[in-house]
Amino acid sequence: MKTIKTKLAVALMAAGLSLSAAAADIKVGYSADPVSLDPHEQLSGGTLQLSHMVFDPLVRFTQDMDFEPRLAESWERIDDTTFRFKLREGVKFHSGNLMTADDVVWTFNRLKSSPDFKAIFEPYTELKKVDDYTVDLISSGPYPLVLQTATYIFPMDSKFYSGKTKDGKDKGELVKHGNSYASTHLSGTGPFIVTAREQGVKVEFERFADYWDKASKGNVDKLTLVPIKEDATRVAALLSGGVDMIHPVAPNDHKRVKSADGIDLVTLPGTRIITFQMNQNSNEALKDVRVRQAIVHAINNEGIVKKIMKGFATAAGQQGPSGYAGYDAELVPRYDVKKAKQLMKEAGYEKGFKLTMMAPNNRYVNDAKVAQAAAAMLSKIGIKVDLKTLPKAQYWPEFDLCSADMMMIGWHSDTEDSANFSEFLTMTRNEETGKGQYNCGHYSNADVDKLVGASNVETDPAKRAQMLQKIEATLYNEAAFVPLHWQSEAWGAKSNVHAADIVNPMVMPYFGDLVVD
Repeated sequence: MKTIKTKLAVALMAAGLSLSAAAADIKVGYSADPVSLDPHEQLSGGTLQLSHMVFDPLVRFTQDMDFEPRLAESWERIDDTTFRFKLREGVKFHSGNLMTADDVVWTFNRLKSSPDFKAIFEPYTELKKVDDYTVDLISSGPYPLVLQTATYIFPMDSKFYSGKTKDGKDKGELVKHGNSYASTHLSGTGPFIVTAREQGVKVEFERFADYWDKASKGNVDKLTLVPIKEDATRVAALLSGGVDMIHPVAPNDHKRVKSADGIDLVTLPGTRIITFQMNQNSNEALKDVRVRQAIVHAINNEGIVKKIMKGFATAAGQQGPSGYAGYDAELVPRYDVKKAKQLMKEAGYEKGFKLTMMAPNNRYVNDAKVAQAAAAMLSKIGIKVDLKTLPKAQYWPEFDLCSADMMMIGWHSDTEDSANFSEFLTMTRNEETGKGQYNCGHYSNADVDKLVGASNVETDPAKRAQMLQKIEATLYNEAAFVPLHWQSEAWGAKSNVHAADIVNPMVMPYFGDLVVD
């Protein structure tokens, strides 16, 4: 084998190629596929994974959580409110159009109108074209998280998405859970183009021949994303050779994957918080802070981590994990059934009450099992739970409607900063700004809203940390939500697939850089 490989290397070198340049065709098994091809329709891991494959951001995070240039080759702060990005020249969209500042401005304006993304871009007044390859991102005041924001600007092909469809609709129209032109057609700058898509069955990608990043060592020529809902089925597909890489690997399957010949288990500590929101608009009892505190005290999240997650998670008492500016070591999990029953009695619900609960069954690690455990724990304090679990594609439309009294939601901070959790999960819902877009608890506290806003213009790290810690303490005391755990992440891959080189804490592997032997 060694001789054959050496001969192959010599032949490739003679042709001016490296060994890693040999094209590879792989299949990746994921728990679910992206719900749409529109990068602005839903702020979710599946959508962002697609964006990193078909589009490119101005800037992206490295594995060490530093920033590296992508479509912006350099940047500088001009003044307190202006950040200038120099764009890479000669970058082609899949349509053949050249990317310019006009595309970046068009994309920014579309992001500002997206129900899911506009809260991220709320601090900015405009993205201004300076020349064909220079843009200024202008904020309304000093803002400390500009580069973090830039990781969410994936320039779209404005010419491709402009004009009318045959039935007279705007090609750039953004429709939530709808069948728009942008949800079914793509033209990005990324390493892959989508060649076929069957929702819930597969998405097929091929390498973009004119991809700008010639320095990338990635050699995947064809990639098929296959949604495999069941954890055990996903692992079986990897072990049998049906797929080359999978995510996630459930904690119950880690030992099986690690012990298999020719298979690697790749793990990373995670910062995604898994929680339940308590809908104060749909269930009168949940308006009482004592009832919400009782629910938090009744759920043994450390027990869930130990028994269901097999230790592959960290029990949470707050939104942001250790290492984030808002983290407070005193805000710990507080499982105490006796205390929970006392709180229920004080609130006048000693005999309990009924509530509905919804959770996905293929979005987060062991999500359905976690929901079932939580429901059983609530029964011990007299709360009768009507639990319904749904596949991800059906769950998100229900979540957007806040269809149950308790809704499961997981969140990875878009800016690797705890303020982002509050912006989307616990701030007062505001359709105009996008704040509280995923707040199905309908929790509202003007002081929290004010503090989050102040933290977003505070450039002194120490002062900002104090603000964020005060927010976390308020949410903790008012039981604004039910913290469960921060989910760790695991991928399984054949040993010839260098998965460890492309996975990252954002759970968005950069498949364009993947090398397969």
